[in-house]
Amino acid sequence: MGIEVFRKHLREKRAVKIIAGIDNYNKENVAKVCAAAQAGHASAVDIACDKEIYEIARKNTKLPIFVSSIHPFELLKAAQWGADAIEIGNFDALYKKGQGFTAQQVYDIVLETLSLIGKYDIFTCVTIPGNIDISEQIDLAKKLEILGVDLIQTEGLKASVDSSNPSMHLINYAEATIANTLELTQHTALPIMSASGITAKTAPLAFASGASAVGVGSAVNKLDSQIAMTATVMSIVSTISHRNSINREIVRTERELYV
Repeated sequence: MGIEVFRKHLREKRAVKIIAGIDNYNKENVAKVCAAAQAGHASAVDIACDKEIYEIARKNTKLPIFVSSIHPFELLKAAQWGADAIEIGNFDALYKKGQGFTAQQVYDIVLETLSLIGKYDIFTCVTIPGNIDISEQIDLAKKLEILGVDLIQTEGLKASVDSSNPSMHLINYAEATIANTLELTQHTALPIMSASGITAKTAPLAFASGASAVGVGSAVNKLDSQIAMTATVMSIVSTISHRNSINREIVRTERELYV
């Protein structure tokens, strides 16, 4: 299908990227995630930067494949393998290991990566750390736009889990990334992907805040079966499609009223 399908979905503000995980080397799980993304009509998948994992993804989906890493030379390898896109991030999994990232660190990684992959002309997405001040996020976004990256991914900060109300926990988790999305869309022309705490319930909120895409990770990759994964992907995609259908109907009605 190629990256052009993902670009098209971005322009239509309905792209859905399913994230297997930057640190997910479980071959069986990655295969299920990729197959579920394909069957659920997602726009792309996102995997760890590992040759075997990449080959498994290729066997299980025709969707565009994003390869994630924070190491420029690993991302160069991904471009050489034939990946459709590279992702500098996703950081959520790395925070759990005690790693943190400043705006300058991310900028330096992007700069080195772009210098290495220049001849490959590969689609490039960069995650902006959710743990830095919003003014720093905006400044970094503007710098990334100048560098010529294709997409910015936002994230939030994970709050403590309230086991008594998991639905509210997910909404609170998504709130920060959606707020960051809203701010960034007002300061950069780059398309924005929201990617923390995104589920079928929170995805419409992200798009309403100006996102062109959502990245969905644990809502899918933590499920036990491919059937459950596929059903979740389909639910998210259909929610977005339904929203877009309503918006088109509103626009059509308004045109009829004022013609």
